[in-house]
This record gives sequence, structure tokens and C-alpha cells, in this order.
Amino acid sequence: MVSEYPAVELSGDTLPQGPWVYARLLREPRIDIEPGAMVELRDASGRFFGHGLYNPWSDIRVRILSRGKRSDLDDPRQFLLRRIAGADRVRKKLLRLPEVTEAYRMVHAEGDDMPGLVIDRFADAIVCEYHSLGFYEWRADVTWALKELYPESTVYHRVPPNAAKSEGFTPPEPEYAEERIVREHGVGFVVAPGIGHKTGFFCDQRDNRQIVASLARGGDVLDLCCNAGGFALHAKAQGAKKVTAVDLDEKVLERAERSGEHNALDVRWVHGDVFDVLRRERPRARTVVLDPHKIVKDKHRLEQGLNMYGDMNALALGAVRPGGLFATFSCSGAVDLSTFVGTVFRAARRAERGVRLLRVLEASPDHPQRPDFARSRYLKGLLLAVD
Repeated sequence: MVSEYPAVELSGDTLPQGPWVYARLLREPRIDIEPGAMVELRDASGRFFGHGLYNPWSDIRVRILSRGKRSDLDDPRQFLLRRIAGADRVRKKLLRLPEVTEAYRMVHAEGDDMPGLVIDRFADAIVCEYHSLGFYEWRADVTWALKELYPESTVYHRVPPNAAKSEGFTPPEPEYAEERIVREHGVGFVVAPGIGHKTGFFCDQRDNRQIVASLARGGDVLDLCCNAGGFALHAKAQGAKKVTAVDLDEKVLERAERSGEHNALDVRWVHGDVFDVLRRERPRARTVVLDPHKIVKDKHRLEQGLNMYGDMNALALGAVRPGGLFATFSCSGAVDLSTFVGTVFRAARRAERGVRLLRVLEASPDHPQRPDFARSRYLKGLLLAVD
């Protein structure tokens, strides 16, 4: 029997190309719809074209889950299980990630046709991060599906503050998560699942950490905004002579230091703001990495954020020895690649450093992208040779 959900209709004849339907594209519903509810999507002529999660408190009024058959959502739990299992199968069977890491992204929201839901796996811990009220209301079923796949796992749930604000609800305090040692390419990291930035560990930089570490052998490395120390520890493990890592977050830096002790890797850990450290200590290194947190939260803060990126990159470029390497990143979805390239090149001119672009870097492949949703390409990086 086909399940019946409340219906919302488009105001025009053009179907949305991506997974988001904004409020301005919809007619007012004929009945009150519960925030977070599943809805049928219809075009302006009343013809069914899919299902989505509805939120009247958000400008992203509907996040599309399925286009096609009405029967797709007859059993929401089984639909959810199929989607999560399919996404996880790509990571395990195609990418073969369990062979090299215990930390990977099982579900990458829009990139895996589950807009608003991020799931990261850290050994026996699984962290669900919600950017959608609808998926948050569905969290019991998300837990059920994950337990079907990994019965021995512990599932944690978190909602980033900016997501809670834009979705119009106040979630409870996140659950306490026991720390774990999670291995990636032979290096163990102390991870507190669901605590700190994102889900507790940056799986998206896995491949980039290997690229930088392989090029840093025998030299000195400066890892700025180091967070869990991923670039620093992998560089040291692969033969970097001297490694210094800097971060302002005292808690995450303490975990990074314990990760170093666990692996018997000698890294100098510096607690401080990168601007202050670069200006006060004037460090120099053959390889410098700059991987700040998400600076541009939305398009309204774009100019201010680009100015900060420019200042930070100009200072960091000054720390690269002539003939060295500079790896710089932005995880702000509101900043596209061409804008970031321009910002970094202008920073190089300010710093009076000649640079050559060797490689464009991006998120590891467990963060897939849909061609109709450019924002899923949020992480962008540049590997530069510095004269």
C-alpha cells in the first residue's frame, strides 16, 4: 500500500536541479505541515515527482530524498537502510578504505543523496551530524539502520550550532563520547567522536596528508591550524626531520600531543593563534601547511572572510623557505575554487613571494560530489612551489 504524505507544489514549471528547494520556489501548502515531516513533491500542475523533508523554519524549505516512484518511501526505514548501506558499500568495496583507515565518511549528505545528513565512522564509533531538521527527527531510524549494518557500534548524534540556527530548532546537548585510538595509514589518532570541529576528525584530508607527507621527507614542516595534528604526524612518520604544529584550540591540541606520544613521534606542539605565532616567532620551514577552520560561514560574510584568508596566507607564505612548498586550504563552501586561487595569489604578491601552482587538492573520495550541486565541493587546496 502506497504511503500518503502531505503534498507541496512548485510555483513554476521548472523542476529544481539540485537537492534543495527554496521557499521562493514553492506555493504555500494547503494544510499545516509538521516541521521535519516527509512530503510529496509535485510540479505546478500537481504531478508527483519525488519526496523530501520539509521545514517551514528554513529558507531551504525541502531537501529532496527521492525522485521517481511514489513507492520509494512506502517503508522509510528500509529506504534509509538501503541508502546508507549503498553509500557504505562504495567506501568498502570500491574505495577499499578499511584497508588503510578506521576513519572514513560513510554518508556525505547531498553527495550521497541524503541532503542534510553526514555520517562518519571511527572504528566502533559512528557519528551522525545533522544539517536538516527532518533527518534529525528521523535519528531513531538512522540509528536503527546503522545498528543493522554495524551491531557492535556506538552511535552518536550532533547538530552544529549554525545548522540548528538556520533550521530553527534547539537540540539537546551532545552526548559524551569516549575517546578512541583510530588508525589511518598506520598512524594512530586520539579521537573524541562528535566533539570539537565537525564530527571529531577531518576524514576529508586523508589523501592530502599523504601527498604532503611524502614531499616533506628529510625537511622541516610547519603545520598551522593543525587541529588533530594530521599533517604534522604523518609528515613525521614519513621522515620529516623537524615538525612544529600550531593551534588555538587547547583541547584538540592536547589530544594531538597524546597522539604523538602514542606513536612515539616527536612533534613540537604550540598553543596559540597563528597570526600571533607567525608574527612573534617568525618561524621558517621548507614545507608549510595552512588548514584553517571554516572561516566563511555564509555568503553575507564572504568579503570579511576573504580578507582573513588573504592576511593569513600572506603571513604563512612568509614562513616558507625559498624553494619550499606551501599547502593551503579552505573548507568554506561559500568560497569557490577560482575565488580561493585569486585570494592566495594576491596574498603571494603582498608577501612578495613568487609562487607556482603544482596541484589543486580536494577532499578524499569518500566525500563524493553531485554535478548538479557545486557546494558539495567545499574543500579546496593548493600545493604551491615558493621561490
